[in-house]
Amino acid sequence: MPSAASPRARAPRIDPVTLTDLSPGSADDLAPGALAEGLSFTSLTLDGLNLSAITITECAFDGLSAHETSLRSASITDTTIEQLNAPVLTAPRTRLTDVSISSSRLGSADLYDTRWRSVAIAHSKLGFVNLRGSELIDVRFESCSIDELDIASAKLERVQFVDCRVGVLSLTGASLSNVDLTGLQLQQVDGIDSLKGATISDLQLSLLAPLFAGHLGINVET
Repeated sequence: MPSAASPRARAPRIDPVTLTDLSPGSADDLAPGALAEGLSFTSLTLDGLNLSAITITECAFDGLSAHETSLRSASITDTTIEQLNAPVLTAPRTRLTDVSISSSRLGSADLYDTRWRSVAIAHSKLGFVNLRGSELIDVRFESCSIDELDIASAKLERVQFVDCRVGVLSLTGASLSNVDLTGLQLQQVDGIDSLKGATISDLQLSLLAPLFAGHLGINVET
């Protein structure tokens, strides 16, 4: 008898971000520990600023330069970010809830120990993304190119990649549940034993077969 088909990973539940009646904002509205609420920012430069512990809610950013900006322990909710440019971004221990990021470029992003809920990242190019020890629940990456994605010791639940490419995926010690990798072009995987809980395609399985064999100590003759 044919075997039953494996259930597909459950898709992330991402709430659309709808913003209305926003007031114009400026860099003066953003400071360490400040509250920015209901503001719209256009062509904003925050290079080199310390914005640690800032709270940003119901805001829209269109054109944002954040090179060497510190967002350590920041909280960002119900916010859209378009055309973010950050060659170096420091944002560990941040909380993102109901956030949309699109058409952006990040070089080195230090995002360890972060908490993401209902986050969508689309049409963006990312370099080295450090999400070690983070918690990502209901997250979707779409049409993104990522040089290296480090999710070691992270918890991922209902995370989906659609039409994406990752050069190096590091997931040693990660916990995965309903993580859909079928739309991800993978070149290198470190910590392959932590793939439990992920869904991959037949093609990905064939490409990863040598890694699985090596991990299990299986010799393959050709």
